[in-house]
Amino acid sequence: MEPLRADDIIDRQCLRRKVTFWRIVSAAIIVVLLIGVAARFSGDRFGEQTRPHVARIDIAGTITGDERTLDLIELVRQSERVEAVIVRIDSPGGTTAGSEAVHVALRKLAEDKPLVAQVETLAASGGYMAAIAADHIVARHSSIVGSIGVIVQYPNFTGLLEDWGIDVRAIKSSPLKAEPSFFGEPPEGAEEMLRELVLDSFQWFKDLVADRRGFDAETIDRLADGSVYSGRISLDNGLVDALGGEETARAWLTEQGVDEDLETIQWERREENIGWLSLAAVARNVASGLGLSGPGPVVANALEQRLFLDGLISLWHADGLFPPGVSDR
Repeated sequence: MEPLRADDIIDRQCLRRKVTFWRIVSAAIIVVLLIGVAARFSGDRFGEQTRPHVARIDIAGTITGDERTLDLIELVRQSERVEAVIVRIDSPGGTTAGSEAVHVALRKLAEDKPLVAQVETLAASGGYMAAIAADHIVARHSSIVGSIGVIVQYPNFTGLLEDWGIDVRAIKSSPLKAEPSFFGEPPEGAEEMLRELVLDSFQWFKDLVADRRGFDAETIDRLADGSVYSGRISLDNGLVDALGGEETARAWLTEQGVDEDLETIQWERREENIGWLSLAAVARNVASGLGLSGPGPVVANALEQRLFLDGLISLWHADGLFPPGVSDR
């Protein structure tokens, strides 16, 4: 065997250093990936949520009472590190049952931790139903609040079907089954049936607001005519308690004995399980764990804003005219 030349020895040493360097880099990348994925799936057991703090929850867009929102509220309630909660609301409302579910979940949370609602642009209809779950409501001067009411809408395609020569027929167990229909004039009693349903839910909504806000019968009847009010007028009529933003909400929490030096930390809804080992899911989870944002929540919110809602809803319909955050009306 020939002895190694000095040049060969130097080349081998350089190669070893390069291999060692890339091994360290690869190990570091793997560690970062694992930290990102762990942070994404471990919730409040990892990261900044492990220290005492004030949690912030967003109720935004169309409220449907989806499981991810309800699960988020319950996780915050169960967290021993959450000292108090700010629920930030920017919603035109949504389904009546979904808004009720969010209200009930927030009331359960308020029984365990101080809870304040902070209204951004909009807390109307079902959005206001969510807000009154808090023990204190803060709105901005130009926020839109109210629209206490319930509505059922259904299309009727009779004229269109006649133009196309389409005849839709149905065999039913009784005249009011599946009525009013999209495909014909409603039979006698169909719209009266729906009206009774709307009025019953409306009375429940009014009673809920009156109970939470301390209104007498005359006051709730005056305010619950479907009108919306600015934050300033809402303060005068008792729909909200104070004007301002998050700093005002934090000031109220301080009055309740919450340490003013605690950090406010945003809690997010967990993504739906679409296969976390996929490349896109891993990238999103790593970005989330490292505190980076991605387009997913924006796209999801845009789709949610345009959901087609049927049945009984508590929704301020002017939402369709303005994108979220537009205040120049």
